[in-house]
Amino acid sequence: MLPGCRRVSEWLVPDWPAPANVIARATTRSGGVSEGRYGTFNLGGHVGDAPAAIRENRRRFREALGLLHEPGWLQQVHGNTVVDAGDTCERPPEADASVSREIGRASVVLTADCLPVLFAAVDGSVVGAAHAGWRGLLGGVLENTVRALEAPPAGLLAWLGPAISQAAFEVGAEVRAAYTAADPAAAVHFAANARGRYQADLYALARQRLANAGVDAVFGGGFCTYTDRDRFYSYRRDGECGRMASVIALTAAPGT
Repeated sequence: MLPGCRRVSEWLVPDWPAPANVIARATTRSGGVSEGRYGTFNLGGHVGDAPAAIRENRRRFREALGLLHEPGWLQQVHGNTVVDAGDTCERPPEADASVSREIGRASVVLTADCLPVLFAAVDGSVVGAAHAGWRGLLGGVLENTVRALEAPPAGLLAWLGPAISQAAFEVGAEVRAAYTAADPAAAVHFAANARGRYQADLYALARQRLANAGVDAVFGGGFCTYTDRDRFYSYRRDGECGRMASVIALTAAPGT
């Protein structure tokens, strides 16, 4: 952690062998001031929550992490564009991933069922965060992030944060067809259900795409935002709701 920051016990700490100069966390819905369906730690500024509550929650977020700069908030559009976290200061760009090589400049994505993926180079030189819903995942947001990190894929770590599980994520045949058209091996990650539709495994699809991109050191997964109501927001479960943040930053120069 950066100097002066404090631990938040409700947040998730990735269980991965990241370098000592990398801090990574995923928030839950606890620890903020939002009310009602946004209760209590909503960090999304686009969901209809009270602006004052969002400002206070984001202040607590920055304070808890001890960030030197405002996090690299994005205007997420379920696409595959990747930006530098330092280019998000004036106005959040339309993008679904960012990378950072600057100490204290965090890459962050917001989710409420979609899959957040955090990246770190094993040498501690660069980090990144990607928002991977089924559209962005299919469109190559993870592969684009790997390229933007400009590090050998074999020297990258990836962590899969809280997302909707296969048991809760029903999709139509057209989604399965789009994935299998891109990669026939993706078919195994769609289980037919009794309604003539499919249960899609976002975690397995992400692992497959990361492996194809050369990233084998993949950690995390196993969450379900839909069923874990106490900890996570879920758009598919609740409709209008808050957003969690998955965040990563460099705290010092590599090797220090």
